[in-house]
Amino acid sequence: MMNFLVKTIANAGALAVAVWLLDKITLTGDSTGKEIGTLLLVALLFGLVNVLVKPVVQLLSLPLLILTLGLFTLVVNALMLLLTSWLADQLDLSFHVEGFWTAILGGLIISVVSWALNVVLPDGDRAR
Repeated sequence: MMNFLVKTIANAGALAVAVWLLDKITLTGDSTGKEIGTLLLVALLFGLVNVLVKPVVQLLSLPLLILTLGLFTLVVNALMLLLTSWLADQLDLSFHVEGFWTAILGGLIISVVSWALNVVLPDGDRAR
């Protein structure tokens, strides 16, 4: 449970950095509290998309991943971010990613920041 919480917080932090750096990734709310709540919900949604959909997409795109020596992973990450944006819109969450190239850059930022936060944040599995 602790590991899930740490990964969700890392996702939320990574999404916040992407929203802060890129004008075409937006997160709006009436107050700071609502923005944080929306960010946490979007982080949960992003985590679910990465757990449920991403492995299937990676398996289906395995020839492209091999052919491009893994660079196609950037496209897969962008598609997961766009899917998260679409699902957030369906759930009436105020998170939006505008365009494929913004999603590519956002996916790259989220991957790097999420990795860095997972290194820094405590993990319940490593503490023992």
